[in-house]
Amino acid sequence: MTPDHDWSRSPAGRTTLPELLRGHRRTAGLTQAELASRAGVGVRTVRDLERGRSIRPQRTTVELLAGALALTGTSRAAFLAAARGAGAEPASPDATSTTFAVGGNATSVAAPADPPVALPPPVALIGRERDLTELAGMLTAERGPRLVSLVGLAGVGKTALATSVAHLVAAAHPAGVAGVLVGEGADGPDVLAASMSMLGVARLSELVALLAGRPTLLVMDAVERAPGPVAATLHRLLGALPSLRVLVTGRHPVGLPGERVWPVAPLDVPPPEAEHSGLESWPAVALFTARLAQVRREPPTPAELPALAALVRRLGGLPLAIELMAARGRLLDLTELLDRYGDRVLDLATPPDASAHPAWNAPEALSSRTSGPDARAAVSVAVTLRDAVAFSYRLLASDEQAALRQLAVFGNRWSVELAEEMLADEADRDGTVAIDPVPLLDRFVELGLLSVRGTGSFRFRLLDAVRDYAVEQAAGAGELTCIRRRHAEVIARLVARTATDLIGPRLPDAVHRLDEMSSDISSSLAHAATDDPLTALRLAACLTRWWRFRGRDVVGRQWLRRLLADPRTADADPLLRGWAALGVARLAAEHGAGAEELSTARAALDTFRQAGDVTGELEARNVLGTLLISVGRQDEAREQAEALLRLAARNGRTRDLAVAQNSLAWHEIRVGDLAAARRRLAAVDRLAAESGEQRLRVLGWANRAEVARLEGWYADAIDRGRRAIAALSELGDPGRRRRVLGTVGLALAQDGRVGEATEVLTELRAGGVEALPARPSVPRPRSDDAALAWGGPEAGLCALIEGNLALHRGDRELAAEWFAAAADHAGQDRRDVVEALVGLAASTADPSVLDRLDRVCAEGGIQLLPQESGLLYALIAARGGPAQ
Repeated sequence: MTPDHDWSRSPAGRTTLPELLRGHRRTAGLTQAELASRAGVGVRTVRDLERGRSIRPQRTTVELLAGALALTGTSRAAFLAAARGAGAEPASPDATSTTFAVGGNATSVAAPADPPVALPPPVALIGRERDLTELAGMLTAERGPRLVSLVGLAGVGKTALATSVAHLVAAAHPAGVAGVLVGEGADGPDVLAASMSMLGVARLSELVALLAGRPTLLVMDAVERAPGPVAATLHRLLGALPSLRVLVTGRHPVGLPGERVWPVAPLDVPPPEAEHSGLESWPAVALFTARLAQVRREPPTPAELPALAALVRRLGGLPLAIELMAARGRLLDLTELLDRYGDRVLDLATPPDASAHPAWNAPEALSSRTSGPDARAAVSVAVTLRDAVAFSYRLLASDEQAALRQLAVFGNRWSVELAEEMLADEADRDGTVAIDPVPLLDRFVELGLLSVRGTGSFRFRLLDAVRDYAVEQAAGAGELTCIRRRHAEVIARLVARTATDLIGPRLPDAVHRLDEMSSDISSSLAHAATDDPLTALRLAACLTRWWRFRGRDVVGRQWLRRLLADPRTADADPLLRGWAALGVARLAAEHGAGAEELSTARAALDTFRQAGDVTGELEARNVLGTLLISVGRQDEAREQAEALLRLAARNGRTRDLAVAQNSLAWHEIRVGDLAAARRRLAAVDRLAAESGEQRLRVLGWANRAEVARLEGWYADAIDRGRRAIAALSELGDPGRRRRVLGTVGLALAQDGRVGEATEVLTELRAGGVEALPARPSVPRPRSDDAALAWGGPEAGLCALIEGNLALHRGDRELAAEWFAAAADHAGQDRRDVVEALVGLAASTADPSVLDRLDRVCAEGGIQLLPQESGLLYALIAARGGPAQ
């Protein structure tokens, strides 16, 4: 139930226009004057209507007020009907008419054409469109179920949904729609008598005669308060009245034959990567902002949007929790709310005053025969979310509770297979005896504890409040450490299975699978690093490529170094330690720290060669070649590439042949043989296509873009580069993407396209926040490596782009400043250093620059390209000697 259920009644048993108008205005957060201004009526008109002084409101006035309150659907129909009931002018024949009769006797309170509706008025629901449509279709279908149970956790919105559905289908039930709220301790006679009373009779025989086969709908709320009496009463009513349909709400199903159980899930929440754009489209966010508007005038500021997204995720989309949290926004901004209450969700409590969250009024609630001060005190007890979850938890058998505690360790969505591994018998680690988790999961869904969404295998998720409560119970039982250890083992096996797909045609799916489990990977690694470092090392050694593709190279390298240094992993399998060490070296190359890990890569290569592990040796030679290039030892790097080519050919490794050819293409560029580079890159494209390695093809496109730029074909370079950038955005690998972005930026600057080049500069310096114009979006910026965005290798690229832009504008002095900065950048590729020195010499006409250029070319074995020699022709001639 939600706070804007204004279900108070007049003594006549009908919701009056004054009550509806006041309730909707308060829900909208408007004063009487503000509502009058919006509707274009006088404030006195609004005041008189709310006080019941205006007994014949004009239809146009009522419709203006309904429009100003943004009422739609059943809410608008109920509002207009209440106005007609107050003596307003008759409705047109096609107008929807809904009345609210407590007694269920239509002739006493409603127009003859309308079915009697003895229910609170509907409320505007957010994010329940599919539920409304499907439930309405179910309750109006000729062969639809006669008993539908809405089940779910307390506060998920079962009552609001049931009430809205009942109003929506009222026209299909001409004998009437009635509602009963079950009270604690009600017995069978109580439930039966109240049900018949709400349908307008005192005996079952009278009810059979009254309905005479006409469709009728009975809504019964909170049936978990008296499950036995409710089941017996419904069994009797459904057997005696073939035209009766029943819609119930509760924490668990009624348990009758033919019952259709409809789990009510929390509202959808935005994913972790959604912190700014499109947040308002997520139902949980929309509800939070709507409730926040009732306690403060200002909408969330841009600075509060990340906290807003985090809050609704932390609240699990549970409507009651969202409303309780939003109410605290009267005093605190959203960031303060997240800081103060983000870890205390289970402590959120409903107000002790029942009137603060109006639902069925006490006189209409079917309760035990308790009355007086004790009964009033019972209603006035504050209930926390912990209490609500505990009620559902106690409905589970002991083995079901144990399973819930184990599954609670998953932080995000998981699959049936992962649940099966997690629930396997501790004495049967190899899974010899299979335990089918499906009946357990079905039970959790039945009680509204488990959310099932999507079509992929990873579609199961415990509600956040349920997970938090189950973790508390596991900690109290002393089980949490063992559960987390098991969780880390399960995740390590999942990652090991997935890691093999990070190479080849299934790369995008594998990356997405690991993305889905990222929170579980992080928590498993953090726990195992302390509790079980060997499992942590197995896990981390398989994550190198994923960390690299997702721009987490700094954090990944830190994890691997820490685990390799842990004395408890010293006796681990040498091949495992070799792969972990190779991961350290590979990730170091991503952020310009390759020189620090040369010895690490060499040690890994020795390990694989001694073990005869061809796959490991191929990978190690590739990584070692990359590191050697970064420290200017190009000849050694070429030797590694050629050894890689021979080893791959000898063992029939098509993909590794493509890797070797791609590396050798760079060396052809280095020596100025662009024709040979093009031939090698053509081989890369063919071999990568044969092996189904799309990422290698993309890297080949990127290198073809660089060759085209060096040849002066700038438009072709820009087109190829942007194509590669779009593909890398989908595949990941932000480091490669930034390098290609630099190629595009240089080509734009050299082609005189100043505006576009400036946009590339902005993106490079922002670490990849914005995408190129009219191009697909790019991955989110790296959170842990953001500090390197301007200090990494792209800093030299930016200086090169700036130098070419200044040269294009004719500002040689500024160009020289930028080219000098590019040449001095320690992380710069040697070929880029040569290009920077050529620009510096051309800008300054300083012969001493040529001497430095000669040294760099000699050290790196780099040959000047024809166009570079042309730029320096006059300077070389003046010096009186040829350039390298």
